[in-house]
Amino acid sequence: IGTPLGILIGRSKVATDMLDPILQLLRPIPTASWIPFCLIFFGIGSSAAIALVAVGAFFPIVLNATAGARHVSKLHLRSAQMLDATPIQILWRIVLPAALPSLLVGARIAMGLAWMLVVISEMVAVKSGLGYELWDAYYYNRMDVVVAAMVTIGLFGYLSDLALLLVVRKYLFWNVETTK
Repeated sequence: IGTPLGILIGRSKVATDMLDPILQLLRPIPTASWIPFCLIFFGIGSSAAIALVAVGAFFPIVLNATAGARHVSKLHLRSAQMLDATPIQILWRIVLPAALPSLLVGARIAMGLAWMLVVISEMVAVKSGLGYELWDAYYYNRMDVVVAAMVTIGLFGYLSDLALLLVVRKYLFWNVETTK
């Protein structure tokens, strides 16, 4: 949802005027503040956890997609228009490739936030997972389990970021800035 919405906001003045103020109003609200909302509407369980992670990951993706869509070369857009490209062709062949580096930066930021939010949601809304184990170990003063859970979470976060970087290096080989 975040990627198409961000591209729409980045490419359309009307969408910017209508949607950007709403996003800028909601964005500063701490993600942890959405926990009661998620619990009320989705109940205690994995649905609430998924909703919380989705809310937290949404804003970095939208903002980076917007920035990427806004920074498309005007020369490329004019060239495509001169070659009679349709708006869909311009979107797929010009806007998306140009926005892809920003999109993938947003994905990396969102993934880091998602790991934090998975742990928080498991502490509050789910009765399983590393967050639940971490909270349970804290409650029973088992610092060895707390440290083990923290290291495991950090390792999973690092491995998922590494996997995303491999995708970036494979598909954005043409962009020097993203392959460093």
